[in-house]
Amino acid sequence: MAAFILKRLLQAVFVVLAVTLIVSFAIRLSGDPAVMMVGGAGSVTEQDLQNIRQSLGLERPFIVQYLSFLQGIVVGDFGKSFMGGTPVSQLIGRALPSTLLLAFASLITSIVLSVPLGVYAAVKRGQWQDQTIRILSLVGLSFPNFWLAIMMVLFFSIMLGLLPPSGMEGPQSFIMPALTMAIILTATNVRLVRTSMLETLSQQYIMVARSKGLKDWVVLYKHALRNSAIPLVTYIGLQFGGLIGGLVIVERVFNWPGMGTLAFDAIAARDYPVLQGTITVLALFIIFINIVIDIAYGLIDPRIRTE
Repeated sequence: MAAFILKRLLQAVFVVLAVTLIVSFAIRLSGDPAVMMVGGAGSVTEQDLQNIRQSLGLERPFIVQYLSFLQGIVVGDFGKSFMGGTPVSQLIGRALPSTLLLAFASLITSIVLSVPLGVYAAVKRGQWQDQTIRILSLVGLSFPNFWLAIMMVLFFSIMLGLLPPSGMEGPQSFIMPALTMAIILTATNVRLVRTSMLETLSQQYIMVARSKGLKDWVVLYKHALRNSAIPLVTYIGLQFGGLIGGLVIVERVFNWPGMGTLAFDAIAARDYPVLQGTITVLALFIIFINIVIDIAYGLIDPRIRTE
């Protein structure tokens, strides 16, 4: 098991190096931050621009800047923002909890919606209720998250005036962004729960439980759901990593003070350290989740350790 964990950790190191290298190179293709800071190259001399680049450390070769960034990651130092000089780690420290809180709210909402709907669809297999749930889940999968977010703002905030359109101003502010992501997650999870429940309900021990005279809800939720939930729990772990990335766009629509808004603001300002740090932290978080899932697989099924 120790060798298996070490192998996964080494793979994660290579993934981190690849991600940070690509991010560091790609964001520098977007333009010169020194020119962006002064509002255009025509307003200052080339010497002034050179002085700005030197003060920001941009005159160094790319590989030197990249290696310096890697050294900072080890100690949690992502540099300072070009706009204001605030430490990037401090900005991320304020934004990351908001993103994680919204992610957990979305995931819990999805579970609350998808489990009973999936069980109900399996029980009503082939009937109109099952067909309706399957069609709605397919429709939910077809919605882009940014379009769904905009529609919610138009309906609940502008037309009905029930919810705040943006910001993080209390429990009501969580409803629309969490529901936006939950709908998309639920569309997938409902189909997964339904398929798993159909397979479980055909097992012999379910028929034995029913022959004993147990009530239907006891058979469904105490016996069938417990076993059919295993693939759902597995998928949710993988889903959470993707959810963090999907929230980037949704946060921008709702002006949520999380990692997505921080990244978009950094892009607009050509603030390389903030953008680089934000993307790196999100990538590290997703990689960490996948490592935990891999290790859990290895503990549950010893055959996976030999792969």
